[in-house]
Amino acid sequence: MRPVLHRQGQAPFILQLGCYIYSLKSEKKNIKFYSKNTLPFFPIRIPPYLPSSSVVNSSVVSASMEQQMSQEQHTLPERKGQKRKLEEGFEEEQDTSLTSPDSHQALSCEVSAQVNILNTTFSWIEADRAAAKRATHALAELAKNEEVVNVIVDGGAVLALVRHLQAPPPLREGEDGPKPFEHEVEKGSAFALGLLAVKPEHQQLIVDAGALSHLVDLLKRHKDGFNSRAVTSVIRRAADAITNLAHENSNIKNCVRIEGGIPPLVELLEFSDTKVQRAAAGALRTLAFKNDENKKQIVECNAHSTLILMLRSEDAAIHYEAVGVIGNLVHSSPNIKKEVLLAGALQPVIGLLSSCCSETQREAALLLGQFAATDSDCKVHIVQRGAVRPLIDMLQSPDMQLREMSAFALGRLAQDTHNQAGIAHNGGLVPLLKLLDSKNGSLQHNAAFALYGLADNEDNVADFIKVGGVQKLQDGEFIVQVLNHLLYLMRVAERAVQRRVALALAHLCSPDDQRAIFIENNGMELLLGLLGSTTPKQQQDGSAALYKLANKATSLAPVDAAPPSPTPQVYLGEKFVNSATLSDVTFLVEGRRFYAHRICLLASSDAFRAMFDGGYREKDARDIEIPNIRWDVFMLMMRFIYTGSVDITLDVAHDLLRAADQYLLEGLKRLCEYAIAQDISLENVSSMYELSEAFHAMSLRHTCILFILEQFNKLSARPGYVLSLSLLKVWDSIKAVSAAKTFPYQKGLELESL
Repeated sequence: MRPVLHRQGQAPFILQLGCYIYSLKSEKKNIKFYSKNTLPFFPIRIPPYLPSSSVVNSSVVSASMEQQMSQEQHTLPERKGQKRKLEEGFEEEQDTSLTSPDSHQALSCEVSAQVNILNTTFSWIEADRAAAKRATHALAELAKNEEVVNVIVDGGAVLALVRHLQAPPPLREGEDGPKPFEHEVEKGSAFALGLLAVKPEHQQLIVDAGALSHLVDLLKRHKDGFNSRAVTSVIRRAADAITNLAHENSNIKNCVRIEGGIPPLVELLEFSDTKVQRAAAGALRTLAFKNDENKKQIVECNAHSTLILMLRSEDAAIHYEAVGVIGNLVHSSPNIKKEVLLAGALQPVIGLLSSCCSETQREAALLLGQFAATDSDCKVHIVQRGAVRPLIDMLQSPDMQLREMSAFALGRLAQDTHNQAGIAHNGGLVPLLKLLDSKNGSLQHNAAFALYGLADNEDNVADFIKVGGVQKLQDGEFIVQVLNHLLYLMRVAERAVQRRVALALAHLCSPDDQRAIFIENNGMELLLGLLGSTTPKQQQDGSAALYKLANKATSLAPVDAAPPSPTPQVYLGEKFVNSATLSDVTFLVEGRRFYAHRICLLASSDAFRAMFDGGYREKDARDIEIPNIRWDVFMLMMRFIYTGSVDITLDVAHDLLRAADQYLLEGLKRLCEYAIAQDISLENVSSMYELSEAFHAMSLRHTCILFILEQFNKLSARPGYVLSLSLLKVWDSIKAVSAAKTFPYQKGLELESL
């Protein structure tokens, strides 16, 4: 097939289509696709392919952030992060595994003992406070093992722990005596409840026991004039507990807001202790996730201004949490996004692309992708402020999720014309193309989306071809999810998008997918709509796509080789052609006799079988006159019947085709069609198509269709050319095939659907 890149404007179009539908030609992943005009759907403020392990909307980070960064591992889901943090308060670890009924019973007894202590020590007596502190720590230590959590809850620990979230009543009314272990027992209770809330089924139970109001009160302990280490710890544990209680629980998120938990959390963003700042940010991150009312109140409390200041912190753990909160605030909230940008968030976020913390870099790249969806000016501003170079550098990071987010951000930026050439000029093409070889579906997809944008600029075409971009896009096959999403777009998107998807699939889909795309999902109708358009450009695009589609489905071009006979049979041989030996019937052709043999004729076709074995007068006739066939044509037809082969010249091919069609000799018909097809040209294609219609010559008809589609530009450029009668008939033929739900192009020359 001749290339289609020579037409002006066609090169970026084809490259862009390739990027648009290359979404991953390796392992099957759960992904969704998006077009240039249809922005991706984000289940958690991230591209639709981001693995769940990267969702850190409310994770409370380990106290030793530096240690976590050095491990170079994916961010853990928030509950594991919570547990990891809470372990820091204990040096000893107990064996709490439930390996036998005896160990389960022993554990139940231990839980009951600790719960009984809590139930009997709610006072300011020093011995009671010390015992309660030990009991809360013991339960928290047990709760570090998720297998044990249910045993603790079943043992009645929730009510006992919730009770100890508040200070006991004074020993004597109006008397302020000593308060041993002040804040310590409350801290231990919040700590243990936070661990129990790791299991979603216990979250509502803890809230129903009244924990939220007490936890919110603990967030305000520093307002009593105390600012000790114990106060700092209890505030942090309360924020952590709220984080875990509200995780993926919309009802509890609302309850936190109703209990007044958001304002104190926002205030704690400015607390002197950085661990408290991080804990408060983690809680706000969770509360803002998929909750518009919470987002609104967080912004009304002016949290975004403080968060933007935190972005500039030298502490990696601080700016990591801050960028995460801002990300959840702006997700699916364009007004908040604009407000955050107006408050000056853009440059600090760009600066975080160079952070020493890969988790922060990932969140910053993701947030820039969100910002880039605001408007075209914002895309340009992001590039002008220096984001492109670090994003391209991140494409080569060993951290897969970092590569994924940088590709996502570049993809969003590349949807603006002013940025496309700049991204390519800065070296973005090669690393993006390399990501197409990744085994990670979401990473491949984000890279393809970025390339889709870059391919929309003619300035990038030469570089795209030079680095092997075209070949890369043509390798591999569609995975099921990508193809399904494209088919969905082809059914429900606006007409222009439907046509672009159909054109792209025609050029780049695998032959195995053609029936599903173009017959079962009406892709053929879209291409035919282009072919019948009054716009020359759309006609050319439609014809090129149909020709490409046909060639993919045809293993041999119609003029490459003659077909074999479809029904193998035994032939009498050349010596019996027009031989009187054993002849039992004679044909009279143009006054000359042709000696034949009924058994040979009966085996050759249904037409002769009906003639000699039916109720026709020729059944018993000795001589049969053939009035409408020339002698030389009849001789060639009979030679084929007797030998199975014959040499056909162009001067007799048309008449021989007529005779073969009359006597139902399919093998001879195909040989005639092959001979006639050798002479196809711009001048005779119309009459040749008419001939194929007249004699139901399927192979010749397909040859004409492919020729018309391939030579559409030349045909349309001929003087006085309009959409010819033959082309209209081609169009009607393919439409009929599409309506019949049969694919028009099959392997080999005999393409029977048409």
